[in-house]
Amino acid sequence: MRADMDGTGTALLRAVLGDRTEGALNMLELGPRLQAETDDHVDRHMLAMALNIALFDDLLTRVPSGSEYVSERLERGERIVFDHGALRTIRFPEGPTGALPAGEAAFTRILKPLGYELSGTYPLPRLKMTGRSYAFADAPEELPQFFVSELHVEEFSETFAAAAHRVFDSSQDPLSEEVVQALAELEEGKTLTLPRAQRVLVDCLAAFDRQHSEPTISDYEILREESGEAAWIATEGNAFNHATDRVEDVEALSEAEREAGRPIKDRVEVSASGRVRQTAHRAAQIRRIFVNDSGRKEELNVPGSFYEFITRDVDPESGKLDLGFDSGNATGIFAMTRSS
Repeated sequence: MRADMDGTGTALLRAVLGDRTEGALNMLELGPRLQAETDDHVDRHMLAMALNIALFDDLLTRVPSGSEYVSERLERGERIVFDHGALRTIRFPEGPTGALPAGEAAFTRILKPLGYELSGTYPLPRLKMTGRSYAFADAPEELPQFFVSELHVEEFSETFAAAAHRVFDSSQDPLSEEVVQALAELEEGKTLTLPRAQRVLVDCLAAFDRQHSEPTISDYEILREESGEAAWIATEGNAFNHATDRVEDVEALSEAEREAGRPIKDRVEVSASGRVRQTAHRAAQIRRIFVNDSGRKEELNVPGSFYEFITRDVDPESGKLDLGFDSGNATGIFAMTRSS
């Protein structure tokens, strides 16, 4: 069933997507709304749906292989089951990341008011990171999850930490006080008028972007030498690292994508339980602005975001779809954004 976005929901999305709204609404197979909207007021479910749709649309504008794949699916009359989106954050041991709350707190302050709750914690020791999944509390199978990872700066060298501060200390906070207050009201179970909800959506969508200044080439190289993930955050910030399509048979899909000539990962990642199987396109190559040693702006090619695929089986103990993640799978998938 396609997400039942009535006139209020469409108007909400139009605030960030404009003339792309109808196309974005038709791409995704999302669950039915929990409550009907009849009076131009927006609850957290509708706002969460709108944010997910806008983030998926944004990812496709930055990942040509994903956009091509989705277009082919739509031409066949199919829609995408949006399983989860992933983002990366920086955590300094001494506190905030510039003007942003430390690490994932910059996003839990958004996700929790929208009805999401922590559903799993996944250590990523090889990457010196921790991943956490957040599911929509009222209906975890209906809306996409968020996989939010933190990179732990204190686990790297002092040279790395100094470069990380030079890059990320300039981070600004995209959320206005008005929007923070509106989110607090949503967390209390209140609804927002459509104009207030539109302002919340605009600010929340802006949070999924780079909030710091262009890095210097030298600092970027220092970060990349110890962590491809930190280098990625230096250019892309907190943008969606990837969006994931839930498919029936990821192995068959992988072969089909390879035959179609799209840049699919060499092998499928399989969870320890065997119930969660994932693969992905390799990251899009993009141009980003850096500051060189002379203080001038310079463009370089770097890895951007990518499109992922996942198959989930039913957990025999619960009888429900296994919505969990796997540290080994995540570590393998994260490699898609490392520079060659």
